[in-house]
Amino acid sequence: MEKLLKELQQAALQRETRRHFLHTCSTGLGAMALSSVLAGCGFFGRKDEPSADLPTLNDPMSPRSAQYAPKPQRVIYIHLAGSPSQLELFDYKPELQKYHGKDCPQELLTGKKFAFIRGVPKMLGPQGKFAQHGQSGAWVSDYLPHLQGVVDDITFLKAMHTDQFNHAPVQLMMHTGSARLGRPSIGSWVTYGLGTENDNLPGFIVLASGGKQPDAGKSVWGSGFLPSVYQGVQCRTDGDPVLYVSDPEGMPRDIRKQTIEAINQVNQQQYEEVKDPEILTRISQYEMAFRMQMSVPDAMDIKGEPKYMLDMYGADPEQGSFARNCLLARRLVERGVRFVQLFDWGWDTHGTSKDGSIDAGLREKCRQSDQAVAALLTDLKQRGLLDETLVVWGGEFGRTPMQENRDGQVLPFMGRDHHLDAFTVWMAGGGVKRGLSYGETDDIGYYAVKDKVHVHDLQATILHLLGFDHTKLTYQFQGRPFRLTDVAGKVITPILA
Repeated sequence: MEKLLKELQQAALQRETRRHFLHTCSTGLGAMALSSVLAGCGFFGRKDEPSADLPTLNDPMSPRSAQYAPKPQRVIYIHLAGSPSQLELFDYKPELQKYHGKDCPQELLTGKKFAFIRGVPKMLGPQGKFAQHGQSGAWVSDYLPHLQGVVDDITFLKAMHTDQFNHAPVQLMMHTGSARLGRPSIGSWVTYGLGTENDNLPGFIVLASGGKQPDAGKSVWGSGFLPSVYQGVQCRTDGDPVLYVSDPEGMPRDIRKQTIEAINQVNQQQYEEVKDPEILTRISQYEMAFRMQMSVPDAMDIKGEPKYMLDMYGADPEQGSFARNCLLARRLVERGVRFVQLFDWGWDTHGTSKDGSIDAGLREKCRQSDQAVAALLTDLKQRGLLDETLVVWGGEFGRTPMQENRDGQVLPFMGRDHHLDAFTVWMAGGGVKRGLSYGETDDIGYYAVKDKVHVHDLQATILHLLGFDHTKLTYQFQGRPFRLTDVAGKVITPILA
């Protein structure tokens, strides 16, 4: 009760603000000025609306129709923070082996910027043993034996390229369309456009593994200038999935519900006065938090899964892991969560340590994840969910075909530097062709030479598959309409089913 009184006092004090003065000044100019400012920031709805089926002001997360009928309804995006080497996994380059240990040709260095390479590095041949698999004949190395069995469900994009070569900026680019902070993440854009199908769970959920957060931090699942109701909700894999989701000691559930109702009555009055959509976010989040007390623990508890299912994923119900997060991702999309983001840290293989090498370290990360990813695709397919779920897998950039050297010194373990000109991402599920390899790199995997795909093209394609023209899913902010793909991006039509 004391907390409720403090909330009421705070609400009363907030009335005596510059905004309140402008709203009530006798000339009416203040209200006009305030309306202009708020409208310029997109506070009174969207310009270039994504559809005619708009969210009601009181329910910004209500499910909505896309611009045209999509095939997938949900997304599972698996991001391997640090970026796996495409040359060890998917991009088979036997020609590169011929140059192993030789000085890198000068034409590959002139005018190029690298994160760490200095001087003239040695070329580094592929460490994986490659073979073709499935009816599609996709090349996959022995680093990923389980994925070899599901390649006919996958479309590989082998000529990806980006604009940045350091982790944080390029992670932002991959997930928000810009290397600068402040833009909404792709998961936020998707929930902004489509809402959610489950009133009791967030529309955008984030699961992290590997022991650390991505280099770009939580901005990669932030909502930027969109209302904060659309930002990702990170769920923990140990303890309470969300902090404070349990009832406080001595606080009965009905009392907590009455408290939230009273707080939201105050919030509703304030919204009717100033029309700030962040107040609607506050109302929605209070109500969602109460409903999540029952729904989140159930969705995040895998102890009820049969043993064969746990074994298929390689998941331990008592321990947080990437495998457990893959199983949770299936449980969440099964319950109607719109966008599930998996981040796994530890894929940066420079060669500075055994764990960070492309022979031992990368093999271990693949061992920890390969079975679970293949199981996720198989599980979704068996349940009839793969056709309505889009699965995306990849890092933020590629790795160089030369061995990294720092300050001209060869590192103690095999490693590759960051590379922005060529890397591999794959997609599977609703709306994309299966068993396809799209794009090519040159003989040593240095440049993308055919069917190049930029990060903005990938984002445009994801939105297209979900039923949106990426140029029209916009939000008015600071005087102009913003979009995920900024002023670029084209749909990769040859991969569409």
